[in-house]
Amino acid sequence: MHKTLLAATAAFALAIPSSLSAQRYDSRYGLEPGAHDEIAWDFLEGITTEVGPRLAGTEDEARGRAWAMDWLRERGFVNVVDEPFPMDGWVRGEERARIVGNFAQPLVLTALGYSGATPPEGITAEVVHFATFSDLSEADPESLAGKIVYVGHAMRATQDGSHYGWYGQPRRQGPSVAARAGAAAIVIRSVGSDNDRLPHTGATSWADGVEPIPAAALSNPDADNLERMFARGETVTMELVLTPRHTGEVMSGNVTGEIVGRDPSLPPVLLACHLDSWDNGTGAVDDAAGCAIAAAAALRVAEQGQPLRTIRVLFAGAEENGLWGSAAYSAAHRDEPIGVGLESDFGAGGIWRIESNFTESNRDLYARLVRAVEGYGVIPSTIVATGGADLNIVRDQGGAIIDLQQDGTRYFDLHHTANDTLDKVDPEELAQNVAVWTAVAGILANEAGPILGSAD
Repeated sequence: MHKTLLAATAAFALAIPSSLSAQRYDSRYGLEPGAHDEIAWDFLEGITTEVGPRLAGTEDEARGRAWAMDWLRERGFVNVVDEPFPMDGWVRGEERARIVGNFAQPLVLTALGYSGATPPEGITAEVVHFATFSDLSEADPESLAGKIVYVGHAMRATQDGSHYGWYGQPRRQGPSVAARAGAAAIVIRSVGSDNDRLPHTGATSWADGVEPIPAAALSNPDADNLERMFARGETVTMELVLTPRHTGEVMSGNVTGEIVGRDPSLPPVLLACHLDSWDNGTGAVDDAAGCAIAAAAALRVAEQGQPLRTIRVLFAGAEENGLWGSAAYSAAHRDEPIGVGLESDFGAGGIWRIESNFTESNRDLYARLVRAVEGYGVIPSTIVATGGADLNIVRDQGGAIIDLQQDGTRYFDLHHTANDTLDKVDPEELAQNVAVWTAVAGILANEAGPILGSAD
């Protein structure tokens, strides 16, 4: 029986999802140019058109959960539930800035999530320039009192998105550093790789005991312009108006649905994404595309026949402003073992590399996964997978993880901007993601033995 199961699984791994079955393997993604996955596109087009932005803890996010639950049920998912959890609410207000005096002109910016507010009339103060976050961290606090801090620290595009962690420091920790030093506000260069005059939002966090100050991100062209002003050696003064509001405790939620497997004793395969988005775009790339990929892959596996293991999709809530949903899901389900977890939260760029945390301990399984996806232009790796932000439950359990690495070269051109809209998703790249996820999830969902392997 075991050999029969392995043979069936290997055969599935080489199959193309049914919507792509007539296409040839002759493009860089192993699919006919112009390939299209109708299921994934239906989800992605639907939620961005009918719901739009889904800021965590708002009515818009709640509408997104209701929409997603209806979509899952209509397509055959069962055990579809919305699990609510509390979070700290925040909403955007008025946001504008202008250089006054020397170089007088408007600037384009946006508030960072959980930013403090200026008075309704705004503030006017001298701007102090720091080229990097390290420079800000080492600054004399007396030099910042009552001033507006600006931090440059420009990131660059990379295929794996590796610059984001380092160059995101001014957004994540910069406001607390500036506030502790008595700064009136902080404005950072957007954490993005584009040259569009569209600022990138994103959450900041406040250290214990620090009162939030106004915190915003400039578009990259405006940051360039501001730095040219500083280079002239004259005082730069900014008028800043930011009026966001902290709304106290509000509710978000995690949506889950299942394709039930033949053997309920086996831990499920968890396919994760996050359903919330920032409020300036429609959240197509970040992360409706990820939910479309996960849900479509689950349905494509089911088209091949009922899998051995249950496949569960997790549409996490409130990821953008603090990973609230991931933490809540792990706390609620920590005692329910997960067989293996995968997450899609890096847009819809083509998948180019497969990583796992069982590459050495379960070489046979990893080799079968590699064979299943190599025709789609995906290469193996010795990098140990650590999982996406919404896989806390798997990490907390010390479980098996797969990372299907997408091409992120363009991702941070769009990330957290008003440009995050449906037209930025390439249908062929989306189809390749679904094909790869289907091949991988199909093998995992039909794996009878332990996935991590005895060495883990």
